[in-house]
Amino acid sequence: MLCTLGIGIVIGTLVNTGVNAAKAQNVAPDATPLVVPAAAEASNEFSKLAKKISPSVVNITADYTPKQQAVTRNRRARPQGDDQEGNGGDDGSAELFRRFFGNQAPGLVAPQEMGKREQSGTGFIVDKNGYIITNKHVVSNEEGNPVDHIKVKVHGDDTEYRAKLIGFDRETDIAVLKIDAHHPLLPVTLANSEGVQVGDWAVAIGSPFGLQETVTAGIVSAMNRANIGDGQFQRFIQTDAAINPGNSGGPLLNIRGEVIGVNTMIATRSGGYEGIGFALPINMAVRDYNDIIREGHVTRGSIGVTWQQNIKPETLKAMGFDHGVIVSDVKKDGPADKAGLKADDIILAVNDKPLKDGDDLMNRVADMPVGTPCLLTVDRDGKRKDFKLVVQDRLKVFWDDPRVAGEVKNVPTANEEERPETVSKLVQFGIQVRALGDDEKNLTTDKTGMVVTRVEPNSFAAEIGMQDRDIITSIDRKPVNSVEDIKKIQSTLKPGDPVVFRVVRSLGGARRAAGSTPATQVLWLPGTLPE
Repeated sequence: MLCTLGIGIVIGTLVNTGVNAAKAQNVAPDATPLVVPAAAEASNEFSKLAKKISPSVVNITADYTPKQQAVTRNRRARPQGDDQEGNGGDDGSAELFRRFFGNQAPGLVAPQEMGKREQSGTGFIVDKNGYIITNKHVVSNEEGNPVDHIKVKVHGDDTEYRAKLIGFDRETDIAVLKIDAHHPLLPVTLANSEGVQVGDWAVAIGSPFGLQETVTAGIVSAMNRANIGDGQFQRFIQTDAAINPGNSGGPLLNIRGEVIGVNTMIATRSGGYEGIGFALPINMAVRDYNDIIREGHVTRGSIGVTWQQNIKPETLKAMGFDHGVIVSDVKKDGPADKAGLKADDIILAVNDKPLKDGDDLMNRVADMPVGTPCLLTVDRDGKRKDFKLVVQDRLKVFWDDPRVAGEVKNVPTANEEERPETVSKLVQFGIQVRALGDDEKNLTTDKTGMVVTRVEPNSFAAEIGMQDRDIITSIDRKPVNSVEDIKKIQSTLKPGDPVVFRVVRSLGGARRAAGSTPATQVLWLPGTLPE
């Protein structure tokens, strides 16, 4: 009986299974069931890179308590460039470029939200003893000052470490942190960013929107992008690797997993990824890091001059040169001033080495140690002269410049009182001018020049970028102090000639130290007279 019962159970099971299988196959009788294979890694260069670098990339959370109920960051006009830097104005395009933030972007604190503020970013370990490179804005509040607390989480470690801010550089947006993990950490491998080329693979790792260990890939889209951030020494690597708020301070890597840059900014109209990101080259970050761990801040050389950024080739061509830097202004009591340099001098060489342009001058002087003797070869009114000077600390030379020493707050702006416009239309240039008023004389070095009261639409002056209220101080390096001076210069010109105007433009919105003269910038406006 037991044997018969057992046989019946087996037969029943087989019949039931067959019926179920038949029912299933009735839906798609010609389909073969799928089988999941055994797990196997499909390794490639990107996955290897991610595994290699992840232990060295950290998540950073910073918090602070606002001192005021509502704080709004006002966009100020870009002031006169300082020490080998251009002075171009703020045309509003900077709104396109934004730094990467996590939970909240500094700039506006709502009146009803009066508690602690938090923001997040990324960093990467560069020393086994816990030293980390990130962006300054990751660990700064909306006023640009250090936050109250900084916390760091390391890959594979649930501990939230308290970090110490070792130092920062506002001009490159680099900061150095230190954590005590009580065991050796794994530092990244650095590349030489001078070897990076357009078209190279680029990989970004960070914590966009707080999502840690996010890896994205793309290519290097462009090199040496300038005039994007607020810093004067920033020259960015552009990439289309997807980077978003929270990626700030994270590494940009080459295909070998070596760091080539520090992710810093994005170009966006929506606030998120739109295909264009910017990373500070690692060579710049390394220079800052080495200064910070030695002295707590970055030291750069300065000779105390300003120059116009993005000057057109026609400007120098009109003066008979194909290279050099036209001095816009000389900082009082700075090295150049003590040596005898003047505005409108053309610096042609540094230590007998020809000078290509303003960026060349900026980089070479900034890298000179403080106290280094320096020889400048200068053209002044067609004559060559040599000037010997000693390089000084840029921070000390430009102590009152907000871009170098920080924002000067609660200082009244320049007086913007309107003046009556009078006489003299110059048809060839398309402008109306008048003599300087008493307070306008303080805007120019030698208290001379003519104020532009109107720029005719579609005129030559409009084409080269002249604006109402510009003060013309010279044309083709010939001084201008009256309408007759301008007419005399016009009489020597003919259609097709290159011509360059030197103008002083007031920066009414820029804040300066109390008691100082209103902020101005010197511009060279070149062009070719129409046929």
